[in-house]
Amino acid sequence: MRTFRQPFKRTLTVVLLLAFFSVSPVMAETAETKDKDHHAHNSLDWPGIYNGLTPCADCVGVKTTLALNKNSSYVLITQYLGKSEREFVEKGKFTWGDKANTIVLTPRKGTTSQQYFVGENVLIQLDKNGNRISGKEADRFILRRTDVTDKPPSHAGH
Repeated sequence: MRTFRQPFKRTLTVVLLLAFFSVSPVMAETAETKDKDHHAHNSLDWPGIYNGLTPCADCVGVKTTLALNKNSSYVLITQYLGKSEREFVEKGKFTWGDKANTIVLTPRKGTTSQQYFVGENVLIQLDKNGNRISGKEADRFILRRTDVTDKPPSHAGH
């Protein structure tokens, strides 16, 4: 009986050591991945519809509506107020940028992409280099999220 216990203890020890060393790198990699990927993509409720009135050089402003979908597609609708009644619709895909909390819109047609910073219920349009736009009109490059799940107000008289 004594000879059975010694090989069993050795085998058990070897198995436990192998299990320990095989699990440790995975846990370290998981912790590293969590720190690396902790940004708006997985920490904010970013899908939705965002609206704003962005600056325009030769019109009153650009009425902008941007819908971001969970499947990484988007629809961007713009209208140049005071210049035209026409709405321009752009569809495409977006990817998460190299900088944390940024998305890059890539239209189906055309090559000009746009970048936005993703914040809590806001998108902030960035310049072509991915930097925040500065100056006195910087606050006008913000699109605010509208909650489309809200029920319309009820009319008490009906």
